[in-house]
Amino acid sequence: MARTGGVGSPLISFIVPVYNVRSYLRQCLDSMLADSSVPVELIAVDDRSTDGSAEVLAEYAARDPRVTVLTLDRNGGQGPARNRGLEQATGDYVWFVDSDDWLADGIVPAVAARIADLDPDVVVVDHVRAHWDGRVDPSLNRFARTPEVFALHEWPRAIEILHTPWNKIVRRSLLLGTGFRFRTGWYEDIPFTYRVLMAADRITLLDRVGVHYRQRRVGAATRTVGEGHFAIFTNWSEVFDTFDDGRPGAALLRKLLFRRMIWHFLVVRGNEDRLPDELRARFFGEMTAHYHRYLPAGGYPAPGGMEGVKHRLVAGGRHHTFQALRFGFRRAQEARATGEVAARAGNRGRRVARLGRAAVLRAYYHAELRRPLDPNLALYAAYWYRGYACNPAAIYETAKDLAPGVRGVWVVRRDKVGTLPPGVPYVVAGTRAYFRALAQATYLVNNVNWPNYVVKRPGSTHVMTHHGTPLKVMGIDQQDYPGGVQDPDFAGQLRRADRWDYSVTANAFTTQAWERAYPCRYRTLETGYPRNDRLALATAGEVARVRAELGIEPGQRVVLYAATHREHLPGYHPPFDPERVRAAAGPDAVLLIRSHYFRDRAVAAPAPADLPGVRDVSAHPSVEDLYLAADVLITDYSSVMFDYAVLDRPIVIYAPDWEAYRMIRGVYFDIVAEPPGAVALTLDDLVDTLRTGAFESDAATKARSEFRGRFTTLEDGRAAERVIATVFGD
Repeated sequence: MARTGGVGSPLISFIVPVYNVRSYLRQCLDSMLADSSVPVELIAVDDRSTDGSAEVLAEYAARDPRVTVLTLDRNGGQGPARNRGLEQATGDYVWFVDSDDWLADGIVPAVAARIADLDPDVVVVDHVRAHWDGRVDPSLNRFARTPEVFALHEWPRAIEILHTPWNKIVRRSLLLGTGFRFRTGWYEDIPFTYRVLMAADRITLLDRVGVHYRQRRVGAATRTVGEGHFAIFTNWSEVFDTFDDGRPGAALLRKLLFRRMIWHFLVVRGNEDRLPDELRARFFGEMTAHYHRYLPAGGYPAPGGMEGVKHRLVAGGRHHTFQALRFGFRRAQEARATGEVAARAGNRGRRVARLGRAAVLRAYYHAELRRPLDPNLALYAAYWYRGYACNPAAIYETAKDLAPGVRGVWVVRRDKVGTLPPGVPYVVAGTRAYFRALAQATYLVNNVNWPNYVVKRPGSTHVMTHHGTPLKVMGIDQQDYPGGVQDPDFAGQLRRADRWDYSVTANAFTTQAWERAYPCRYRTLETGYPRNDRLALATAGEVARVRAELGIEPGQRVVLYAATHREHLPGYHPPFDPERVRAAAGPDAVLLIRSHYFRDRAVAAPAPADLPGVRDVSAHPSVEDLYLAADVLITDYSSVMFDYAVLDRPIVIYAPDWEAYRMIRGVYFDIVAEPPGAVALTLDDLVDTLRTGAFESDAATKARSEFRGRFTTLEDGRAAERVIATVFGD
């Protein structure tokens, strides 16, 4: 085990077990370190993460002496990681925090103030459930009108507060005095909670939200189906096997703990996301066995109503009746839903009739889905069927040599057929041939999502290549920036992402962004972007050829201006004067302008076609050609900066609306503070940057080097090979 960092005399020791949570880790760590008024230490225990979490921890330890990183010799789970952290803790109090959660603003000084006022053994804070879809639900805790300080027998309702370590700040000497050690596996928080509460003489409830309890869409134990949920029985057994009957109020506490145990069993048994069908009867049998093993003498205060019925079924071991009860409840819900569907059936029928040919083709598609998959067919598409481009095109080209047994076919719109390179097999979107290929392809490779109606067939492989490194927030991260949202159906976005088997990323930063934005069960291929292979391998001869084809003379400086669109502000035109910019770049300079919308410049500016040395290249079929031809790139928030950085040539960030953009649209990092080169916030600044050569200054070059170190280290010309090796195998 390695240890780095260290600090002395803390009031609170945060202990954070870390395993493959890179996408959430910074938010967690920042929340504990934000307030410097309270002396704390943060002990992060890396449980042999494989996703880059260790690098994040090392970064924090290097810059903050309050952070200590322990690296375990092997992965052992959250419990042993907490034990190891506790061994190293020196604070008066210990606060275990899960590495995908985060603390509320101001909670650390509030806890410190409560400790100073009351000298408690345990401080319990409230929490909210922060769902992946943006919903925030309050806890069911009731903290109001409780004693200021109490022992558990004096206010036994504390038993019903969520039994987790992260909502409790515990005096370290008390915890060590119990001799408690976390177990390996799930539900290890049960014995921690109740042994601590039973041992404490002074408990206080702080009636404010202290923890944002992240409800992950995938990856959490509570959403994992498997046998690991049987650990609940071992951990509840520890509560009763170590129960101290000599403590005040022990008889009542035993009864209330028993009721809580049965409640917990029923929660897990009733959750379809935890137990597969074949394990449910066995799980119920364990529930019954524990019921009789730990039933208190004289019984317990059983709940009434339907909950009481469930308790009686557990006591009697009546699993079939329990199942029938649940089945009946679900059928009643389905019946209500069916009634609502029937009420809309007439409208649906009329809508289908209007669809006409489209409905017939969809029916044909579903018929084709019954045919076997073609094991050698790969279907490619890019940019909503706009043509042959981007990462899918690079993978297709390389696969022709490395996977010749896989037959590649492209999907294009009818009006884009003429843009395909000669000899590329294709189907036209919306035709019978298209739906047949869509149904039978084993491999589906796209840089955007396939349409909603596409069915993910068992045995098929969907590869999402994406089409850029994201500066602007994406997916469910956009929920925090409603002003920039174009597609508010976040659940639909995730249903489409659920079809992905692989997500191709260019760098670790992009991996983290996609993991947060699209929390689904795909496998990330952090390979570099295949479309950048050409840039990484480009020779001087190829650059000269491309420039000659574009009519550029040797020695002429070429400036490429490629701005992104503002989907949230479709009428916005960044101030841009092509004539001034071209003149500032030099007397013989050529300005190439490429944009999503040609009029993303000042309305009053002359059209580029009317200006010498200025060309609109928005329709040029290959953006890679333009990269190779350009000596300088000017962009704002477009992902082109990440691709162009592979060439290690000057980049200028021109961001006249930066503050508005970051506030409304949302970004993952500050491109003005961490740019790939020079920065201009006004048109005059941009002109001066080109005229004075500031884009080639030492400061700009240093910024570009740091940017490349963060985003382009995987771009070695073999990204497509790596994707193909994994996706197509032999």
